[in-house]
Order: sequence, then C-alpha cells, then structure tokens
Amino acid sequence: MIRKLNKINQVDFSNQIGISQATLSELEQDKYKPSVDTILAIVQGFEADVEWILIGTKSAAGKAFGIREVNEKEANVLVHFDKLKTTDQDEIIDFIKLKLSRY
Repeated sequence: MIRKLNKINQVDFSNQIGISQATLSELEQDKYKPSVDTILAIVQGFEADVEWILIGTKSAAGKAFGIREVNEKEANVLVHFDKLKTTDQDEIIDFIKLKLSRY
C-alpha cells in the first residue's frame, strides 16, 4: 500500500528498501511476511508507522501510509480499498467522482 500511495513502481521501491523486485512482489501477494530489516527500511525510508505495518492498527493515524497526514477513517478506507479487485476499485472511484460532482 505504501508503494502504491507514493506512486512508485516495484523496481524503484524494492531498490529503496533493499530487496529484490521478485521478493517485493511476493510480499505484496501475502506469500510471506517481511523481515525486520525490510520493515525498518520502509519505516525509515517512508516515515511509515511501524505499528500499522506490523499489526494493521494505528493509534495516531498520521503516518500509517508514509504519505501526507491521513485520519483514521481515511486509513480504514484505503486498507479495504486495496483488497478489492481493480474493477471494483474503479467502480468506487466513479461513485466518489459522482458524489463530488453533486457538490
């Protein structure tokens, strides 16, 4: 999620955190858990919240995703949105655009 929100491709992100692109791909597919070194590289390189990375919760919602400040509600939406199929994500984006156009 941190890579996608920062709009970085897998090759560049994996280079920044010191792992191979193949390893990153497998991590993103939940084939296994990242090493402590990988987690620390993400936390340090992207100012991401270690609590969110490790257990998926955030006591102070600010830096969970290693991007601008997000509140707890925004973080929750992003976590669930990322689990959807691309077509469902597109549908939700269209719905949000429709809602915004009404205001």
